[in-house]
Amino acid sequence: MIDWLRKEISDPHVEIAGHSLPLAIRRNARAKRLTMRLAPDGSEVRVTMPRWGRTVDALAFAHARSEWLAEQLCKVPQRQEIVPGASLPFRGNDLLIEWRADAPRQPRLEGNALVCGGPLPALDARLRRWLEGQALDLFANDLDYYCGRAGLDLPDLRISRARRRWGSCSGKRCIRLNWRLVMAPCPVRRSVVAHEVAHLVHFDHSPAFHALLGDLYEDDVSAADRWLKANGAGLYALFA
Repeated sequence: MIDWLRKEISDPHVEIAGHSLPLAIRRNARAKRLTMRLAPDGSEVRVTMPRWGRTVDALAFAHARSEWLAEQLCKVPQRQEIVPGASLPFRGNDLLIEWRADAPRQPRLEGNALVCGGPLPALDARLRRWLEGQALDLFANDLDYYCGRAGLDLPDLRISRARRRWGSCSGKRCIRLNWRLVMAPCPVRRSVVAHEVAHLVHFDHSPAFHALLGDLYEDDVSAADRWLKANGAGLYALFA
């Protein structure tokens, strides 16, 4: 095999708009054809293919769609720096990050500002931990509410740091929710919690599942889904 081709297959990358992006290949027994998408943060190209598919086929597939990938890459929000004076979304509203040398390290809300002290180089880590703590409290309340509506016992709750999924529900009655949802408007966050609670009863997306979700969730599920589709990538641009 030609050396350059051997290297490309062992470490597949695709050149897109001046960026060399790794190709993440997932072989799925149920896949009938090749599908492709760009990671939400633009860090890699993801190809799903049948188990019999070859790496060289995935490379050719990505190269043939380089213009589409370039368009998608242009839509990826640029990473925002977490620095004093910047804004931080919280429950759908923007908070001003205010750093004070004499303030406690633990962030605290003061009106529309999030005040924090401590070493500046670790400011983003402290703010992320604060957001995760807030997310856990909100998720617990949301979960209690929707499980009560569904007549279900509370499942285990875990915080997720996934790079693509907003929530998941396992067969072992464990719900994982992405901490970044705390930055979204409350109806959006709550729609994801209600979605996962509905999965405790219907582990699919059948008509029965959607009927239950419609009964549980008090707002417009479609509107919440549209918000996540339009703005979700922007949440990944923070704390990347």
